[in-house]
Amino acid sequence: MTQATTTQVRDLPVRPEVVTRSSSAAAFLSRSRPGQAASTSAEPWGKRAFDVMAVVLAMPIWLPVLGLLMLAVRLDSPGPACFRQQRYGRDGQVFTLWKLRSMVGDADEALPELLAACENRSAEWDTHAKLRRDPRLTRLGAWLRRSSLDELPQLFNVLRGDMSLVGPRPIQLEERERYGRGFSTYGKVRPGLTGLWQVSGRNELAYGQRIALDRQYVRSRSWRMELGIMRRTLRAVWSGRGAY
Repeated sequence: MTQATTTQVRDLPVRPEVVTRSSSAAAFLSRSRPGQAASTSAEPWGKRAFDVMAVVLAMPIWLPVLGLLMLAVRLDSPGPACFRQQRYGRDGQVFTLWKLRSMVGDADEALPELLAACENRSAEWDTHAKLRRDPRLTRLGAWLRRSSLDELPQLFNVLRGDMSLVGPRPIQLEERERYGRGFSTYGKVRPGLTGLWQVSGRNELAYGQRIALDRQYVRSRSWRMELGIMRRTLRAVWSGRGAY
């Protein structure tokens, strides 16, 4: 990780153990492309073909699981099985991202009142853009978040070409200002189902750290890094650390 990025991460309000995990991400980056300059080229050769092949070959496993989970969401609480939201993709193109619904139906409308009622909760949202104990989560939704199974519908986004298996976090439209000039770097590749920040602390990282790690991924990506992130994703999902 560059000195500027390291400084940015160090100055952010985050617990020491999370900074340690971010440092391990920097070490992982240095191993991924030893002695090479950061890349600003297109995605690694064959990445799109690999994404499609992997998703299609695994479809007999994940598609029935998704069907059962959609039914469970409908039975657990009122509302649709899936949640959709506009996100930025490659070259700044807007696409519709799909997730299993993990919150109550009026979650977006309830957020301002929720933050206004508690100063600590508002500060947590400003830092992480997430709430560790979000009262808007449904009973099943909390488990879906911890297991990351709420992300399964995004495999259709991968098939459509909106996303890749590995890439930066797909950002919401209102988040663009927080990326500043770094948004152009983010837009060089497809956003991913998993990525460097997801395996480096996930939601325990401050928002600025996520941006720094996504930017560093774009600049340093390689096949070695892609496969390393996939391997570490399995470990992160199994542990459930930072998922909420």
